[in-house]
Amino acid sequence: MILSVRVMPKSSRNFVKDEEGCLKVYVSKPAQDGLANEQLIEVLAKHLGVKKYQIKIIKGHRARNKIIEVNA
Repeated sequence: MILSVRVMPKSSRNFVKDEEGCLKVYVSKPAQDGLANEQLIEVLAKHLGVKKYQIKIIKGHRARNKIIEVNA
């Protein structure tokens, strides 16, 4: 499954919001040294009910808009 995700780093809490076919993921870690990407994978795994190793960032490692692949 391929998902389009927009990441919002340095949020007050971690949560996922569905907006017009795109997931908005709020993470509390800053976008520095890959911390936000690591937390993004953790939050998405919990939200989707899959393991962390099943989620991979395909495109947008250094951008807010990302393409995520989920192997279920």
